[in-house]
Amino acid sequence: MTGSPALTAVILAAGFGTRLRPLSYRVPKPLFPILNRPLLELILSKLEAAGFKRIAINAHHLAADIRLYLETKVQWNLEIFLSYEPEILGTGGGLRNLTEFLGNAPFLVINGDIVTDLNFVEIYSSHQSDALATLVLHDYPRFNNVWLTKDGNIAAFGIPPAGLVPSTPPLAFTGIQVVSPRVFNLIPPKKFVSIIDTYRQAIAAGETVAGSVQKRFFWQDIGTPQDYLEIHHRLLAGELPDLATFYPEITDPFLGEEVTLGARSTMAGGVCLGPGVKVGAGAYLQNTVVWANAVIDPGVRLEGCVVGKNVRVSQSAKGGIFQS
Repeated sequence: MTGSPALTAVILAAGFGTRLRPLSYRVPKPLFPILNRPLLELILSKLEAAGFKRIAINAHHLAADIRLYLETKVQWNLEIFLSYEPEILGTGGGLRNLTEFLGNAPFLVINGDIVTDLNFVEIYSSHQSDALATLVLHDYPRFNNVWLTKDGNIAAFGIPPAGLVPSTPPLAFTGIQVVSPRVFNLIPPKKFVSIIDTYRQAIAAGETVAGSVQKRFFWQDIGTPQDYLEIHHRLLAGELPDLATFYPEITDPFLGEEVTLGARSTMAGGVCLGPGVKVGAGAYLQNTVVWANAVIDPGVRLEGCVVGKNVRVSQSAKGGIFQS
């Protein structure tokens, strides 16, 4: 529509990535490589392809690395604003800190540790103006704790209130939402605030927080090493064709530039090797992701492992994380 504001999104990227330590001591979660491409780059590419023009990113942990990446790695046809938080402000406080950039129109919010093939424009368009926010929900048993009313609005997070007759079993919040700027009136500035706590208070005061229940799509956060490897497994197996369009041809193993494979080394499925990786003679890798310039010594067997950048691995392992 002529005169409509440019589509705007927020990527929440300030978290510490505690469940991914020790890898996240050196690399912030949004820069974890997904098939050798930083997750943040994948999210930005999807937003750009969907027609979003203005992107805000909040950062705290290793914020300088995120800034350096944005300034040097890719040229975007996007207006990108990086908001550094000297003290982490939480999911609500981080949004409140972006008030001036976000303006007066609803905006999309996506957690910066999510890989998904959801259509962001369809999600944005589903938001109704009378709702304070529209949260994308799905059935994900590990995280199911959001209760809906019969009208499809959110009734509670966590323990359902007494007397609630839910319309469905609890669902999980995907970390993707469309938010009305009216929410800024409910969040104090420069304070640590959880957006979920803000929604709890708003619902108690009679505000509408809507749920958009989605099915038959891919969603995975990279909250744990197992989750991180699962994303690679699905991509390498050819199960995520929509996401595959953001990559060159995907093969298994997926090899970065200048990778060296020693004689009789075996890549037994689910393997991604970053640029400059060297794999020694007779090594065996399965369901393993190796970051740039790492060295796998001859004869080493790795299954279900993540190897950090510039690390040398001299011992075999199952389910290991290697970080210097």
